[in-house]
Amino acid sequence: MKKLEADVVVIAAGASGLSACNAAAEKGAKVIAVEKASVTGGTGNMGMGPFGIESPIQRLKQMGPTKEQAFKEMMHYNHYQVDAKLISTYFDKATTTIEWLQKMGVEFWDALPYFPGGWPTWHIVAPGGEGCARNMYRILTERAKEKGVEILLQTPAKKIIKQGGKITGVLAEDRNGEKVEVACKAAIVATGGFGDNPQLIKKFTGFEWGVDMHSFRIPGLAGDGLKMAWEVGAFQTEMKMEMIFLPPSGGVTDNINPVDPELMEAFRQPNYFSNIRGERFMDESMIPNSTFTGNAIAAQKARCAFNIFDESIRKAMEESYEEVHYVFPFLRLEKFDELIKKSKDAGYKYVYVADTLEDLAVQTGINAAGLKAGIEEYNLFCEKGHDTVFHKRHKSLKPLTTPKYYAMKFLPGAYGSLGGIKVNYKTEVLDKEWNAIPGLYGAGTDANTLYGDSYPFILPGNTMGWALNSGRMAGEAAAAYAKSIA
Repeated sequence: MKKLEADVVVIAAGASGLSACNAAAEKGAKVIAVEKASVTGGTGNMGMGPFGIESPIQRLKQMGPTKEQAFKEMMHYNHYQVDAKLISTYFDKATTTIEWLQKMGVEFWDALPYFPGGWPTWHIVAPGGEGCARNMYRILTERAKEKGVEILLQTPAKKIIKQGGKITGVLAEDRNGEKVEVACKAAIVATGGFGDNPQLIKKFTGFEWGVDMHSFRIPGLAGDGLKMAWEVGAFQTEMKMEMIFLPPSGGVTDNINPVDPELMEAFRQPNYFSNIRGERFMDESMIPNSTFTGNAIAAQKARCAFNIFDESIRKAMEESYEEVHYVFPFLRLEKFDELIKKSKDAGYKYVYVADTLEDLAVQTGINAAGLKAGIEEYNLFCEKGHDTVFHKRHKSLKPLTTPKYYAMKFLPGAYGSLGGIKVNYKTEVLDKEWNAIPGLYGAGTDANTLYGDSYPFILPGNTMGWALNSGRMAGEAAAAYAKSIA
């Protein structure tokens, strides 16, 4: 067995772990990180940027929100179902984190809302675009190493060692199968949740992955850190999925998004949304809010829905989209027939083309009578210019009258999991009596209980923002604790 020593051991070097490494090292702690994967950054490498408030970018542009506005917005949104002191402490830290990153060399493209009407808290890492945040995690990795942090890749943690009521070490295993024991005074659990563990998803959230949940599965996020923390007495919080909506994977590839993003965007426009009964079930203008839409789909029979448009709407979308998103910024529908053919040639069966509504109902399994009645009612709303059921905005009322008809199936999806271990406002992990476990800290997704029941797109960037800020908080607190018992 290989034996090492550190003041602080960080379990995983993803978004929260890298932040914790840097923060603890800045406070003078000797830090060792153990990481299961062969690279650092974890899920953060897929993202675009974190939440920030009162940042230099926002102040230069005289944009809100203030810390106080953000706090009130968050608490009201979540109906006070979350720890107010933890939110307040997190937002206090968030006022300095963007500048902290900039001083390390991280550049930001802009601060944006997710959709009109939201606050511009989403700080997009330069140069922008899907996955641009990997630049930030590369810099965080480099800076951590410069500060003396030792990052052991392909060395997953296996056990947190607790003796005499406090944390004394972490047991890991390297790529060759050799045991590695790191003696320490404090450990930080930052393993990214359980999004790659269908068994835990079913057990704790009720969704069956691949059946009524098609979430992103990042390899290795199996709930390891949660299990290790529970073994040493951590209190188990409610565990959820960070809800969005996605088309089924269909077994075409291992990728949760087997259809071309450009094709999928055509079916994320605010057109007729039907459940399996053929009925509308929401104001389709809300489709850009992925969490609300995912929630609405999850409440339907068979937990599925179909976005439907006709030939006239298709032609209008070829001129311009009504909704344009930052993640997939397509301005109009292009190469539609080519994209449909590519999808069908790959064997993907959840995009549909039909000459009649009756045929569309047969292909999709939607109740034919319900679909006919639902579209007749909707077309009447379009003709009158007023939706008396869901009050959809006037400009989005576009009738379905012209064959062909096109549809795509959607199910609840998720960016990943949320929660599992209870922490206080100092990021100390609490036991079942809500007492702090000496030397144990939690950060990132493993300790993310911020959202009540739904991700707050009105304050975008919060998952990555919480990861970075809770990592800073945990790193500083763990370093201070280690120093206090030296």
